Amino acid sequence: MASPPVPGFTCQTNRKGNSAPVWDSGAGRSGRSRSDSECNAAPTAKSLARLCSRDKDERTTALEELSQKVLVCLGLDRPGSAQLSKEVLLHLLRLSSLCPLKEVRMKATELLRTAQEEGINVPRALASGPSAFIPAKELLIDGPNQDILIESFLSLGRVDHLTMVMALHPAYLSCYQRTQHALLELDGPLPCHWRHYIAILAAARHHCAYLVHQHSAGFLEAGGEEGWLCSLRHAPTKLRSLQTLNKLLAHRPWLITQQHIQELVSPGAEPRWSLAELIHAVILMAHTHSLCSFVWGCGLNPEPDHVGGYTFQPSSPGHLPRSPHSPAHEDGRPELVDGEVEVELLMKRMVELQQQQECTQEEMVTRFERERSESIPTALVRGAPPGLVLCLVEEPEFRYEDFAPRGEQSPHIMRAQDYSWEDHGFSLVNRLLPDMGQLLDEKFQVVSGLTYHRMAMHEDVDTCTLRKALWNYIHCLYGIRYDDYDYGGVNVLLERSLKVFVKTMACHPEQTTARIYHAFWRHFRHSEKVHANLIVMEARLQAALLYTLRAITYYMR
Repeated sequence: MASPPVPGFTCQTNRKGNSAPVWDSGAGRSGRSRSDSECNAAPTAKSLARLCSRDKDERTTALEELSQKVLVCLGLDRPGSAQLSKEVLLHLLRLSSLCPLKEVRMKATELLRTAQEEGINVPRALASGPSAFIPAKELLIDGPNQDILIESFLSLGRVDHLTMVMALHPAYLSCYQRTQHALLELDGPLPCHWRHYIAILAAARHHCAYLVHQHSAGFLEAGGEEGWLCSLRHAPTKLRSLQTLNKLLAHRPWLITQQHIQELVSPGAEPRWSLAELIHAVILMAHTHSLCSFVWGCGLNPEPDHVGGYTFQPSSPGHLPRSPHSPAHEDGRPELVDGEVEVELLMKRMVELQQQQECTQEEMVTRFERERSESIPTALVRGAPPGLVLCLVEEPEFRYEDFAPRGEQSPHIMRAQDYSWEDHGFSLVNRLLPDMGQLLDEKFQVVSGLTYHRMAMHEDVDTCTLRKALWNYIHCLYGIRYDDYDYGGVNVLLERSLKVFVKTMACHPEQTTARIYHAFWRHFRHSEKVHANLIVMEARLQAALLYTLRAITYYMR
């Protein structure tokens, strides 16, 4: 089913258009309003959804009907009567830029051009592509990954920027979409609109307007009340009771204890969560927090039909709008200096690590502690998030702090041998939320084994040691230690600029900027950097889940 445009904003326009959408708390549950003069023949959500039919003939018929209805609204036989709602204009804008079906994309472009010729003020996309960091030419809608994009369009009703970037790794995208669908749409203990609202609260912790807008659309489409999006106080007490767990999961999951679980699920808790409901909510929050890392880490631009992704103002010559990921004082990519030499050196180190002798257990612990306490600066702190996001955050000053800052006593390290996903977390999730453990495990397995046997300009390369170093470095930042892993390899393989990017993306994703993205792996393909982002995202997700699942396990004993 096709998703509606961004909810909660007035969606009416005429010849004059609208330069700045505003939040309309009185627009009703759906967040869509209708102009008194709006054309009665305007395309409906149902007719637009038929463009996603798997039947090619039905799509052709739907496309022709769309064209006819738009032309009727433009009043080609009645000069001066042209009118189209903002909702339809934004839908056409999205189809014209992001639909993987060429005939639909071309027809939407043609209809927008015709509307402009008839005096309608049509919107234009502010960004030139899905990402502020990755050149648009590397993310073409009709490129080598078109088949999986077409499948996404037919299944979900739209192809968004996140999907286009993830499509650089089709095997991962497929299992990600299965997990996302199960979390948000399939049968489960939580109502669908609650699921989207929990995801909204999770995305707001990292100031991720991209995901807040996306889940706001799903929330309203599932029947949620628009008032909940204006302020937390309008949401049910039961949902608000998740806020402590939400902030800990987002920023310091190692602080989660069985006491936090008991306060939500014990017989005396009011309101009380069942364990099945709570595990569903926990996975939704952790999933969304890690997805925020990916959104910020890949520099995703707002969708063309989302607030911040379009404008009704004509473009100014020479003016290039800046992405929220690129502050005014930051320029683009730094000069490539000795890039080939860096790659050759990294490959040499990988080979040497595979050949070196094992060190003692004591030395492994020492190297872990050295890595964990290393001071890695992160990027600049951004300004206040948009009001739409801030109104959904309690204690916005609560942020990530190092698991154990240098010189301070650390919390207890979680040894993977004592509590792991494979031996403990997987079975607990599958028991409380059937099939979800399998879906998450598939995602972890795919991202861990994902390889194309290449590195920058080199082919036939075994990248296993590098991928493992990335995964274990994230878990190290979160206080998780593998007794059988030599953390000296992390320091050897991960250059400082990569550590800065990875720590920022995993711990302070909203501070990720173009400069730190371009500073590491300067001779690597962008698809390889996206691969690294996927590893960081999944490692972060698993780390946060492990702490919460351990607390649930202790409560259940």
